[in-house]
Amino acid sequence: MDISEKTMLTRMATVQDLEEIQSIHMHAFSKEENKLVSKIAINLLSRKTKPQTISIVSETDNTIVGHIAFSPVTSDKDDKFLGYILAPLGVEPSFQKRGIGSKLVETGIHLLSTMKVDTLFVYGDPDYYRRFGFSSEEAVSYTPPYKLEYPSGWQSLVLREHDIPHPPIPITCVDSLCDPELW
Repeated sequence: MDISEKTMLTRMATVQDLEEIQSIHMHAFSKEENKLVSKIAINLLSRKTKPQTISIVSETDNTIVGHIAFSPVTSDKDDKFLGYILAPLGVEPSFQKRGIGSKLVETGIHLLSTMKVDTLFVYGDPDYYRRFGFSSEEAVSYTPPYKLEYPSGWQSLVLREHDIPHPPIPITCVDSLCDPELW
């Protein structure tokens, strides 16, 4: 059952939310991944990037139950390109399957669309992200920063019409995502 719009607030995260954000990712991910993912979430919220990294939380009853981050990606081959990558997304396990993750993704897509972002990338479950319009077809025009363990997880969503590069161009992520273990 989805949480009602009246009981869930989605807002920009602040540094005062660090502890709760860390806790969400520690609980939402496996023991093999949770420390790494929570560290990424904290780093993305704590560091300044240009363009800015966007960090959004969902809360219900004054408790943060979900978090998502979107950070800029660049390309040395195309200085006009403006892209972002979605990572990480986490929802407190007792609140999963209630539409919170979907609401966070949709909120981010809407916000990035207003910012005139060209493309949004994600490296994740194709079945989950397909419902938002992500596909691997356009993503092949962009080479991720590291060799992918699961190539089918590399997907993109065109937010604004632009020339799709051919041949593929490499993209670079913010420092917090520059770890081969993540890919």
